Amino acid sequence: MTSEARRAPDPVTPARSFDAVAAQYAAARPGYPPELFDAVEELSGRPLSGARVLDVGAGTGISTGLLAARGARVVAVEPGAGMAAELRAAHPGVPLVRALGDALPFSGGAGFDLVCYAQSWHWTDRTRSVPEALRVLRPGGALALWWNVPDPDVPWAAEQEDRLVRRLPGYHRHDVAHQAPDLIRRLGLRPALRTLHWTRRIPVETHLAMLGSRSCFATIGPAASAPVLEDERAALLEVFPDGIVEEAYAVHLTLARRPSGPAPHGG
Repeated sequence: MTSEARRAPDPVTPARSFDAVAAQYAAARPGYPPELFDAVEELSGRPLSGARVLDVGAGTGISTGLLAARGARVVAVEPGAGMAAELRAAHPGVPLVRALGDALPFSGGAGFDLVCYAQSWHWTDRTRSVPEALRVLRPGGALALWWNVPDPDVPWAAEQEDRLVRRLPGYHRHDVAHQAPDLIRRLGLRPALRTLHWTRRIPVETHLAMLGSRSCFATIGPAASAPVLEDERAALLEVFPDGIVEEAYAVHLTLARRPSGPAPHGG
């Protein structure tokens, strides 16, 4: 496979809404703790080292790089040109395919050990993306979905979520992260679940850049975003007067293994 297979996706999709903030996304978004990948290995029943992994909706390559660091042989799938450019720059040796998770351009015998969606499954039509993942997985391979979600048990993070819901009509509370297990069950699979908690300490400006890279801000543009982010700066400095924000995350992982026989399609 070449470093990029040029398969042009539909130019107007929600999955491509991040292109305008791709560099900001790459610079400010959080990664994932090592314990997440430990859990993926445990629940999938095999190590990531040497595994053939398809990272769908790979974005700027945050999960791609972490999977590769664990020894996985990663192929990245990303529909957006801006996001894909950031991924290529950060991980030039990783094969990159421009495509959507709803129509993966691989044969049914692709034989991936793991198909993962890091922070991206909610942008797909799940009735199409799950059968597509099962189609390209080897029998016994695993589909893994995970999200970094602001930890609702941390008061300042919960208060920020409440403010953003009031200010931004398009803001969502990562509901799909909690709904994923039931959605997977309806599609004929048996999910295994894990929730992990972790934190990172970053300057307040990096935190605001992270917020601004979310789709609800990206879609309304810089002018409409600015007053909301300024109000968030003031609120954050009341909690973190030294200007260093301790972000608190809950990582929700849902993993389901493909049966050894024919893959279920659900419905």
